[in-house]
Amino acid sequence: MSIPEFAETSGSPASAPAAHSQTLSRGIRVLEILAESDEPMSILQLAAALDVHRSIAYRILRTLEDHGLVVRDPAGLVRLGPRLAALARGVSRDLQAAALPVLTRIAHELGMTAFVAVLDQGEVVTLVSIESRQPHATVVQRPGTRHPLHVGAPGIAIQSALNAAQWAALGLTETRRSEAGEVATVGYASSHDEVIPGLSSIAVPLPVPGDSPAAIAVVYISSLHSPADIGAALTEAARTIVAELS
Repeated sequence: MSIPEFAETSGSPASAPAAHSQTLSRGIRVLEILAESDEPMSILQLAAALDVHRSIAYRILRTLEDHGLVVRDPAGLVRLGPRLAALARGVSRDLQAAALPVLTRIAHELGMTAFVAVLDQGEVVTLVSIESRQPHATVVQRPGTRHPLHVGAPGIAIQSALNAAQWAALGLTETRRSEAGEVATVGYASSHDEVIPGLSSIAVPLPVPGDSPAAIAVVYISSLHSPADIGAALTEAARTIVAELS
């Protein structure tokens, strides 16, 4: 039986722009939900996450599927599609190109997952990441992973690089972390048990001219390296990336 497609909104033509905006917002939210999920999701799960009728979720998914942004497996479960990866390669292309070899070296030398995160309004988003080849448990940090700016070492490092006007422009209800003021003295930001229970992270600001405030960071379960040594390695990595972009 085909799924009936009920009208998402009703009203005069004057209300059409708001409806289009709502549909676009929901489509973007579907991509965010799938990016945050560790497993493919059913249409019912996505409809519940969006708080919409199944028919609306189905119509949104069909549009995203037509553009290759999502795909469905034989069981009907939905995951992000290959077209999204192609689009993502164009985001901060120069920064990604400059960061990749540096992240690869850091990941293998320290035995940790290394990544670059950027500020997106009030959230920190992973732009690019590299996992270590060393034969022990590694942490997966997928590009597109996001978390609030006020938690985690990358968030603290980015906060430390924002001036008062930039911070105020974000319009956040949270106050700036006190640790952000210590980054210039200590040389790095650190966190444990903040974004994901049991994991530690160390980060330093990555000042990329003309781009979003960013940080270069590592995330790990345990390490024989001291936080100071990791911070020093990340600071040198940040200098290398900025020099490559200059």
